[in-house]
Amino acid sequence: MAVQGGPTGPFGALLRRWKWRAGSIVLLVGAVAWALPHWLVGPETPVHVAVRGELVHSIVATGHVETPYRAEIGSQVTGTVKDVLVEEGQSVAVGQPLIVLDTTELDAAVVAAEGAVAQADARVRQMRELTRPAAEEALKQARANLENARVAYDRATRLARSGSGTQATLDEATRALNVAQAVMRTAELQVYTSSPGGSDHVMAETQLGQARANLDTARARLGYATIRAPRDGTLITRSVERGSVVQPGKTLLVLAPAGDIQLVVQIDEKNLSLIAIGQDALASADAYPDRRFAATVRYINPSVDIARASVEVKLTVADPPAYLRQDMTVSVDIAVDRRTDAVVLPMRTIHEPASGAPWVLVVRGGRAERQPVRLGLRAMDRVQILEGVAPGEAVLPLTSAVGAGRRIRPVAQ
Repeated sequence: MAVQGGPTGPFGALLRRWKWRAGSIVLLVGAVAWALPHWLVGPETPVHVAVRGELVHSIVATGHVETPYRAEIGSQVTGTVKDVLVEEGQSVAVGQPLIVLDTTELDAAVVAAEGAVAQADARVRQMRELTRPAAEEALKQARANLENARVAYDRATRLARSGSGTQATLDEATRALNVAQAVMRTAELQVYTSSPGGSDHVMAETQLGQARANLDTARARLGYATIRAPRDGTLITRSVERGSVVQPGKTLLVLAPAGDIQLVVQIDEKNLSLIAIGQDALASADAYPDRRFAATVRYINPSVDIARASVEVKLTVADPPAYLRQDMTVSVDIAVDRRTDAVVLPMRTIHEPASGAPWVLVVRGGRAERQPVRLGLRAMDRVQILEGVAPGEAVLPLTSAVGAGRRIRPVAQ
């Protein structure tokens, strides 16, 4: 029994020929329908749209955290360390004890100085209570003796002139008068020297002052036996242990003072003309890259590091975050120029940017049109357009294969 697979004979052959022709016609119509819009309005092409906004030119540099200065703490006296009261990395307050030295010799020196003060003070008191009163009494006695000697001399003189007295009596009276005058002068000197302003009194007061100064020195040296923090901060280095013998001039601890923080970075020499005191910056620690904080350029080194062709720049941090630590590595973006109302395009849309006649392919009327432009500030991968392109206009990137005059359908990226 025959299977019926379709029309046979001449009619079937004709039907099969028209079937293949109809398929070809459908394919042709589809191709035309697909190609006609591309021919009329062009292919879909990615473009960048010029926008108006702020453009900031920044210089990126790396550096480290440090305080404006570090306090090197040492001993002012020679001695043996009795105890170390702090650890490296510990925060300390001003006046807090850090290191204690053995005070046996220093205590003895204070006791000896106190004895010398007591002795000198007793000498001054003796001068005031004994020596001067005794000298004044001796002066009174000398005055009385001098008066008696003068009376005897006058009487002997009168008798000798009248012939009633002998020469020997006059000579003896003269000698007694001279001795009384000498004793009088000596008594006056003793009273003067034992009085305030006199040599003995001044010497006794001077010795008392020296003794008190020595006592102050001994007490100060005893105070040096306890080494204290000069100000608030963090101890970043410790190089002393119990039992160590320390001497003046040797650094035992290094203190990073609290509060003031600065960032020290190296700027490429070619960017030196762009850096200025007072410029703002944003910084981040490499350990905390997502946390940024503000800084300000405070210092630019006047010399250039010839080995690295760089310039040292220091920035202050007004409100340092708590996680910053000494010598921590940081990255800094220094804003060296700023345009607040600029027409901005990506650099990858600019043809021949280094030449004297840069240009772009801008989309106008559905076609790519070559347009000369004047460039302004450049910042990273963006550039300011001073003339040639208006905000909102679409510009083709350099990677586009579309030439000038071609129709396109722009698709914003």
